[in-house]
Amino acid sequence: MGSSCFSRGNKQTLLVIQQYLKDHQLERDVILKGNHCFSDCSAGPILKIGQKLYEHVTRETVLEILETELGDQ
Repeated sequence: MGSSCFSRGNKQTLLVIQQYLKDHQLERDVILKGNHCFSDCSAGPILKIGQKLYEHVTRETVLEILETELGDQ
């Protein structure tokens, strides 16, 4: 959620995540909250699902990540 990540397109990635949660009726089951770079800004944007961290996340890669992590719910 930091300025560095937003300059790398994180705003669009966040919109994709929000739409995915809505489209799959996961808004009540998934807690979406912003955070800073987990002490590694050079790897951002970072997406954390459970204990797993995904680095350099973009709107192009986030759907595959979400399908892998949340697709069977």
